[in-house]
Amino acid sequence: MREKQDIEFKKEWRNEHLKTIASFANTEGGVMYIGIDDNSRAVVLSNVKKLLEDIPNTIRNKLQITPSVKIEEKDGREVVKITVNSSDFPVFLDGKICIRSGSTTQELKGIELTNFLLEKTGKTWDSLTVNATFDDLDLKTFEYFKGLAIARLPEIKNASDKTIFKNLELITNDEKLTRALIFLFGEKPQTFFITAQGRAGRFKTPTEILDTVIADGNLFKQLDALMNAIKKHLNVRFEIKEIERKDVWDYPLEALREAVINALIHKDYLSTAEIQIKIYDDRLWIWNPGKLPKQLTIESLKREHSSFPKNPLIASVFYYAGFIERWGSGTKRMIDLCKSQGLPEPEFKEEFGGISVYFHKDIYTEEYLRNFGLNERQIKAVMYVKERGRITNKEYRSIFDITDRTALSDLNNLCERGFLRKIGITGRSTAYELTRNKPEINPK
Repeated sequence: MREKQDIEFKKEWRNEHLKTIASFANTEGGVMYIGIDDNSRAVVLSNVKKLLEDIPNTIRNKLQITPSVKIEEKDGREVVKITVNSSDFPVFLDGKICIRSGSTTQELKGIELTNFLLEKTGKTWDSLTVNATFDDLDLKTFEYFKGLAIARLPEIKNASDKTIFKNLELITNDEKLTRALIFLFGEKPQTFFITAQGRAGRFKTPTEILDTVIADGNLFKQLDALMNAIKKHLNVRFEIKEIERKDVWDYPLEALREAVINALIHKDYLSTAEIQIKIYDDRLWIWNPGKLPKQLTIESLKREHSSFPKNPLIASVFYYAGFIERWGSGTKRMIDLCKSQGLPEPEFKEEFGGISVYFHKDIYTEEYLRNFGLNERQIKAVMYVKERGRITNKEYRSIFDITDRTALSDLNNLCERGFLRKIGITGRSTAYELTRNKPEINPK
């Protein structure tokens, strides 16, 4: 038996251990053994029977919880086992909230504390009320929503606005407005929440900014403003598919729109940071403050997963508008859309206190090619072909000073995996060029 997140050893009881007991209750529960040292060995424990009375009384008086406290035997000696269940309500110690993080006890402060209290009370940020009136609403946006939502909510056709708001839980029974209502249909939510906006910029380098757009107003207006800002700085070409003309953008617009909607829905609006979008020559970055829900990981975003919206009332309205599905399929859809256009899969990262999505325009970059496990010769060869248009077997051997056999093996591997293709005659002077827009060129 070893110490870990839900197990602690203490040689003797001290009231300072209440902090750990409280953190167990505020997380997933845990067990504390009194009478065991850090090396998992039992020590002599005096006044065991008195501890059986004093410990539960102290915990009950200070924390208002009642754990199980009993005697067990280890190494022929008596130890006290304190079993703490996870609490449905916040457990305070001297006005502070602590949780377990790994094998340590951490005090919560600021945004983390607020989010913890909301979760424990069963509330979400967007369900809280705001000191606003119906005069603060933008009814044109609401009419726009009703036109979109009638397919999924046919009953709204003859319902009053207030009835719809109540059915969507956007107002309380006593007709107080929720934050979700103001964010979705407010004339200017920034009057109440100054950082409730997004920012999109065109960057030449990380420090050279060519254009900036501030997207404010309600979330429907922010979505339109951010998408227009993105489209302004993307290239578009057209292709003829059978008899239809199809516009092809640098990145699939549907994937970008999905990412922007995710940022609006899952943003932690307690944060003072804005949603940020940076458009570079070769990539596009979308970031929103807020951590992944504990049920998900970055890897799980790449496959089918359940949905755990940070702001469920906002997410529900976007669902009824037909902008999203409820099955957690958005990130997988982004991946599929990029692959179908011959682009790298979007990268998802937890960083800077939020969630990033990176869209890459070019599949032929050193950083991206390393995802495939190519050797350094192969990576440099691909970059050489990208710059010069082609490479021959002879050039490959000369550049890297390798045998014909090694060169042939490397180049054949690049062809088999879809990076290069042979052109011209075969033999030691065979030339190779890039195979572009291949959907199969994606990391496995």
